[in-house]
Amino acid sequence: MIELIPKSPLHGHEPLDIGGVHFFEINAGAMTSLLPYKGKANALSKALQKCHDVSLPEPNRTTGKTGARVIWFGREHTLLMGPEPNTSLAKHAALVDQTDSWTVAELRGEKAEAVLSRLCPLDLRSAVFKRGHTGRTELSHMMASVTRIGVQSFQIMVFRSMVKTLTHDMQVAMESVAARK
Repeated sequence: MIELIPKSPLHGHEPLDIGGVHFFEINAGAMTSLLPYKGKANALSKALQKCHDVSLPEPNRTTGKTGARVIWFGREHTLLMGPEPNTSLAKHAALVDQTDSWTVAELRGEKAEAVLSRLCPLDLRSAVFKRGHTGRTELSHMMASVTRIGVQSFQIMVFRSMVKTLTHDMQVAMESVAARK
C-alpha cells in the first residue's frame, strides 16, 4: 500500500533572502471559512469571542494575532486561521475547511513594502495600510489576500496551485528592489 506524505505548499521552494528582504512560508494552522447565516453575524462574533478570543473584523481588517486570527475575506466572508473551529460556531455560520487550499507566506524586511508595491495595486504605505489592515487584491496576475502583520511584514495568501508563480514573481520583485540601492 502506498503511504502518502503530506507536504506544505512551498515544499521544495527555499525561502528567499534578497537585499535584506525575507520571503518564507508560514504554518498558519487550520484555515476555516466562516460564512454567517442571515442575521447571525453578531451571534457568530460573540461565539468566536467566547471560543477563540477573537471577534469578526470590520471590512478590510483582521482581529486576533498569530495562533488565532480572523481575516476579512470579502462581503459576509471571513477566514479563521490557527485553531480548529469550535463546533458551536456551526449554529451561526457555514464552516468550510480551507487548510489545504491556500499558500501562506510572510514577506519581511525594511524594503518589504517596496517589493510588494511592485506586484500589488494596494496603497501599502504604513500611514494608510496599517497593522491589522487586509485586502483581497491582485498580486501580479493572481488573486491574493495581503495583510500587514507588522511594521515591516506582510502575510500573503494565494491559492496553493499558484505557489510556483508566487515564488517566481516575488523573487523577481525582490531582485529588482535590491538592484536599486
